[in-house]
Amino acid sequence: MSEAAVISRRINDVAVPAQGSVLIIDDEAEIRESLETLLEIEGYEVETAINGEDGLSRLGERPFDLVLLDLALPGRSGLDILPEIRAVDPQISVIMITAYGTVEDAVRAMQSGATNFLQKPWDNEKLLADVRAAVGRRRAEEENIQLKRALKRRYNFENIVGKSEPMLKIFDLVAQVAPSRSTVLLQGESGTGKELIAKALHLNSPRSDRPFVPVNTGSMPPDLLESTLFGHVKGAFTSAIASKKGLFEIAHRGTLFLDEIGTMGLETQSKILRVLQDRRFMHLGGVNEIQVDVRIIAATNVDLRQLVREGKFREDLFYRLNVITIDLPPLRQRKEDIPLLVDFFLRKYSEENQHPPHRMTPEALRPMLNYSWPGNVRELENVIERAVVLASSEEIRPDLLPDQIIGRGGAIPMIEARGDASLFDVMEECERQIILDMLEKCNWNQTETAERFHIPLSTLNQKIKRLSIEIKKKGRE
Repeated sequence: MSEAAVISRRINDVAVPAQGSVLIIDDEAEIRESLETLLEIEGYEVETAINGEDGLSRLGERPFDLVLLDLALPGRSGLDILPEIRAVDPQISVIMITAYGTVEDAVRAMQSGATNFLQKPWDNEKLLADVRAAVGRRRAEEENIQLKRALKRRYNFENIVGKSEPMLKIFDLVAQVAPSRSTVLLQGESGTGKELIAKALHLNSPRSDRPFVPVNTGSMPPDLLESTLFGHVKGAFTSAIASKKGLFEIAHRGTLFLDEIGTMGLETQSKILRVLQDRRFMHLGGVNEIQVDVRIIAATNVDLRQLVREGKFREDLFYRLNVITIDLPPLRQRKEDIPLLVDFFLRKYSEENQHPPHRMTPEALRPMLNYSWPGNVRELENVIERAVVLASSEEIRPDLLPDQIIGRGGAIPMIEARGDASLFDVMEECERQIILDMLEKCNWNQTETAERFHIPLSTLNQKIKRLSIEIKKKGRE
């Protein structure tokens, strides 16, 4: 078993109850007994306290996943001790329960950090659903924190979030590959985090104290790209009013990250190949060779083998780059990471916008788990940033999510699934139908279709191939 998987397994094997631990703070014995019986039947470990001081004392003795807190406690009310509970454990979930609470009480409770607010008499199914959601969120947060701490004790995986099996395998592979000087090719759809993995490879290598230099090769015309990579001498071309170092020189003894390398022209490819072979190059317009020691990490969201077959990518360069390949899974193939990513980006953008910490409601998280995320982690990050900016309270509710995620107002086709079809099968068929509809609207013009979807043409082509969509000739009936 991989080291990252072992770490995750050990975290899961910590001596905690299967469902979670709950502390009930209520002064009525019948209420405590009723809640304790209900939760214990569901597999939760339950402790009770008769007042706020007793509850705080128990919280100081051991951790809990959730507190069920009565509003009307003798002496100090639940609202009075709620801030102290949060001070003992800032991540703990708290559900307030009351027989006669007002709207103002509910607002104050939520502002003080309560996860939810329920009234007596409660509906058992509703209460259990809220408890499951609160405990699940707490456990996911704790697992993410522990896993990241354990991994970071040995590896530097800054800002890479994930506990799924595909991501644990990538963590292991990065840790194994990083110390070498071998060229690495990162493959994956747009938005899967290729640059983050490239940085992790650099930070865990002997070159970590040297520059990490990223360049998007698909965003520059060929002449500018070559000048950027190799530098130029004064007078090499009209606007070259002074000599300039290239990124290969800047990255000397460090790492050069070539993103979207599949878009690079053949002439530039031949020059990159020479650097990989000889570790030498010349400035544009120069005559002296310059020797460099640079590790190359390349990334692509297209099939380089197919480009080689089409004569658009040099075969010899492909084999030079393809020494070690790391395939990054799309987000739809690691959906267990979505709650962790949501929590990570909520904290990030709450801090950046100087907002109190935001929480995703179960009703908002559910469609996010069912969505196919064609833009992968980058799309999810943008959705969370937008929600945090637009939120008027600390809760992120479904109305703050884009239409395509919650299925509101869009022309999402209704797919009748086979009895044995998985959710992923249904979503794939749905995605296929959406792309087909847009292609027809655009008279099978793929460039226009990609523009309407606001995605790169290369991403659309990749989806067309994966979904086995047959492209019709323009104008053909």
